[in-house]
Amino acid sequence: MKTVIIKYNAGNTRSVTFALERIGITPLITDDVDEILSADKLILPGVGEASSAMKYLQEKKLDNVICSLTQPILGICLGMQLMCEYSEEGNTNCLGIFKQNVKLFSRSELKVPQIGWNTILDLKTELFSSVKENEYQYLVHSYYAELGVNTIAKTNYGLTYSSALNKNNFYGVQFHPEKSGPTGQKILENFIKL
Repeated sequence: MKTVIIKYNAGNTRSVTFALERIGITPLITDDVDEILSADKLILPGVGEASSAMKYLQEKKLDNVICSLTQPILGICLGMQLMCEYSEEGNTNCLGIFKQNVKLFSRSELKVPQIGWNTILDLKTELFSSVKENEYQYLVHSYYAELGVNTIAKTNYGLTYSSALNKNNFYGVQFHPEKSGPTGQKILENFIKL
């Protein structure tokens, strides 16, 4: 099975690669359109800044390619946020796959960024097969996706937000499954089986 990690000069490709290797997958890291289109599974990894990430995707014409994909793709952290409609980070128009907007946590009442372990709940879809409600996942983020029709998991941090999204073959998680121990590994395994 050909698994591609989309390169866009953002993202923690190393830790995602190591996590996939632990479950027997050797991924290809590339921004080559032909390699992306021929993949069985794709991951858009996290970590970075929305406006510069979108600029890179647009310069490489990967924005249109990603939106046209029919195979399963998983966005992680920033990767999920880029699949949303709009991000307050850098006043960025994103890919528009998920209709949610991405907003900055209020700094008045919360420690921002949220760094560390938090629970996921209201789990939906086969992405969370054999994952229990209120399992802990590792998060590092200052921005969050609003709740909406595409929400398949929630987390509470001063407010309740989307910690996972799904529309057709597009999946996104705000947390880092590659850094979340056995439960995160199970979520990656579930994604590979989609």
